[in-house]
Amino acid sequence: MIAAPLLQLDRVEKVYHRGVFDRTPAFSLRVDLVFNASEIVGVMGPNGAGKTTLFEMIAGSNAPTGGRVTVAGQDIQNVRYGQRDRLAIHYHQSYQVRHFRKRKPSFMMERAAGSYPLVHLFDEPQFNTQDGYIGFMLDFFRKLRGENRLVFICLHPTASYQIDIMREVCERFLFVNKGGVTEHANLPDMTRQPDVRQYLGALA
Repeated sequence: MIAAPLLQLDRVEKVYHRGVFDRTPAFSLRVDLVFNASEIVGVMGPNGAGKTTLFEMIAGSNAPTGGRVTVAGQDIQNVRYGQRDRLAIHYHQSYQVRHFRKRKPSFMMERAAGSYPLVHLFDEPQFNTQDGYIGFMLDFFRKLRGENRLVFICLHPTASYQIDIMREVCERFLFVNKGGVTEHANLPDMTRQPDVRQYLGALA
């Protein structure tokens, strides 16, 4: 029997409209990705490009307009609200866990198959430059990976040391921009792309 991917975003789409009566799309994000095993993934992209929306959909706090997000084979939207963080957990900035909007009674949903999150989403974590702190965080990310967890680190770099952090610890990269998500095998591959170089500016 073939094991389900650790995380799959199967033709996932999120569309926001201009208003209740104006159905003109104001923002859309489309992504189709598979992560079969544990790794550390770096995520970058301009402000407003949809990085946090992507993380919210993976963690189940934001329902996709279309497609499915599955963690170890479980559709995150079909899992009980209080148990979704046993599959995927979203830490926003100062490690505040993101909450979600309830759409139907929890008892009508399935239980999470696991007891500890398989996917950890760090959304613009604050890297304190005090001695040893960055090293501590990198060790923590690697520890999670060593425990067969999938780790995402999303940064909006404002200093070169943040690029160095991504280069040091990330094994794959995603760039979120203009309604889409592109995959890159490493940082040099990603920074060769014109839109990424434009985004990073002098940091590229």
